[in-house]
Amino acid sequence: MAVLEVNHLEKHFGSTRVLNDISFSLEKGQALSIIGSSGSGKTTLLRCLNFLETPNGGSICVNGKTLFDAADPSTQLEKEIRRKRLHFGLVFQNFNLFPQYTALQNVTLARELMSKETGESQDTIVKAGKELLEQMGLADRANHYPHQLSGGQQQRVAIARALAMHPDILCFDEPTSALDPELTGEVLRVIRNLAEQRTTMIIVTHEMAFARDVADQLIFMDQGFIVEQGDPHQVIDHPREERTRHFLAHYSET
Repeated sequence: MAVLEVNHLEKHFGSTRVLNDISFSLEKGQALSIIGSSGSGKTTLLRCLNFLETPNGGSICVNGKTLFDAADPSTQLEKEIRRKRLHFGLVFQNFNLFPQYTALQNVTLARELMSKETGESQDTIVKAGKELLEQMGLADRANHYPHQLSGGQQQRVAIARALAMHPDILCFDEPTSALDPELTGEVLRVIRNLAEQRTTMIIVTHEMAFARDVADQLIFMDQGFIVEQGDPHQVIDHPREERTRHFLAHYSET
């Protein structure tokens, strides 16, 4: 069974259609890379999956359960949105850490807020947070505030924060776009390690070689459509569609 099934997803803002008939599935332990030029709908797709935007059509299913169906109002109740978001972890372009909290506090905050519902102890939450920071290579930065961390370190804290909630699917929205080139590698290494651990992921990225080498499948989007999808090596090295070839040729020139 696919961990994620997206069927005929549509999103428009007024008369502007941003997503058009988007359909794909993702198996547990797979990594999906999404590439495309700015404005192609990649970020909007992630925001719809994380329920930061409400699609105008289509459905989203996780582990066989329908989380959203545009034709079924009962799947669109505001009170259920927060719980549905727990299926997804989202790592933003610009880290979005809370500046008033330490690295460890940023990682543990969401679980602490939910502890009244879950019954999880503070000691357990803190221990798990420290383990995640250690996994990110940041054990010695637990008590540092965001302004005391490099961009790469802040992004690794953001990844730990997303992992802390044990999401079914971890989503990355251009995770290296706000980083200096010398800091990009450290974040990509963390994501590569997660892929090797068979973490289920969707990675919107402009790093073509990384997308090709790490992902199990790849989607190329243009003007809100999926133009081509399949094996990453095939799509990037031997694209079938003219629009894909044009994008990749332009990208290699820049």
